[in-house]
Amino acid sequence: MTNKKNMMYLAISNLFLVFLGAGLVIPVMPMLKEDMHLSGSTMGLMISVFAVLQLIVSPIAGSLSDKVGRKLIIAAGMLIFAISELIFGLGQVVSWLYISRGLGGIAAALIMPSVTAYVADVTTFEERPKAMGLVSAAISGGFIIGPGVGGFLAHFGMRVPFFAAALLSFIGFIMTMLILKEPKKQLVHGQVAEKGSVMDILKDPIFTFPFIVILISSFGLQSFESIYSIMATINFNFSTSEIAAIITVSGVLALICQVVFFDGIIKKIGEVGLIRVSFFASAIFVGVIAFTDSKWVVVLSTFVVFLAFDLLRPGITTYLSKHAGDRQGTVNGLNSTFTSFGNILGPMASGMLFDINHFYPYYVSAIVLLITSFLSLMWKKELPEK
Repeated sequence: MTNKKNMMYLAISNLFLVFLGAGLVIPVMPMLKEDMHLSGSTMGLMISVFAVLQLIVSPIAGSLSDKVGRKLIIAAGMLIFAISELIFGLGQVVSWLYISRGLGGIAAALIMPSVTAYVADVTTFEERPKAMGLVSAAISGGFIIGPGVGGFLAHFGMRVPFFAAALLSFIGFIMTMLILKEPKKQLVHGQVAEKGSVMDILKDPIFTFPFIVILISSFGLQSFESIYSIMATINFNFSTSEIAAIITVSGVLALICQVVFFDGIIKKIGEVGLIRVSFFASAIFVGVIAFTDSKWVVVLSTFVVFLAFDLLRPGITTYLSKHAGDRQGTVNGLNSTFTSFGNILGPMASGMLFDINHFYPYYVSAIVLLITSFLSLMWKKELPEK
């Protein structure tokens, strides 16, 4: 049992290293833009290249991890991510930056579903919520800590954070190859045992609604997040430091809840119950932000919205893992695919709506989330306990 836990922590640490590496480079992106004279559209396209490649590769990578094993796919993802960050650090022309971001999207597609599937393979139903909370916390923790470390490293050179990210990922690759052991897949009562194609899974009623929820939740979060800084500055006169503080505190609160309280919440109300509460809370408080004139109400509402989304995602992942059986990789690959869809569509929609009216993105986001909240009331409860 102890060895299983150690292997699980090692797998999760890879996620942390990747998102720490991704966070390291955030503070230097504006400096790089200025140094290389890159346009805003070029920067946006680099983000899109990452998301599109992640979207395309995720279901393939997830299915592949079911066939060849989690370890090889995780290791490949870590190595590719290391190469992508090294290329970005060395790249002096835009084409190499695009190649780097494309490789980064492929790496994310390989790592995220496979790590999630690995965690599901080595945990029981009872252990699963706590483990998925740790998975989500590793992602959040990397993003929270990364920018601060990256800002410090940037004092030694603008491209140092990229090389640091590459080194961290390469260390993860070495540790995975030398230490991580391939888990034995064990089915428990109520899980899906038969194999099937991606289309079979998509048409399965057990998964159809959760995937719709994943798409809408990622769309809603990215619609909210992508223009939050602009909205907070224009509509409420927040300074850059105030916005950074709000987002950081929100992230820390979410991280604490994922590590300390997530397991207890799931035991109390279940995955579906948590998903319902998270949707209603996010819909209500996104709406509050759209209508309030108080900066403090905006701050408190932001905390609630980010917390709701950060509990929603591991709740959905836990639900899927309990039903995926021996298709953990494929199901989690589709989870990543639908998340990527939302991540691409959300900023596009919010940007167009923002150009029409500064509050339209929040009106639309709140309405979509509220409709989904009511739809979630028709969602069947999770599997009965053993």
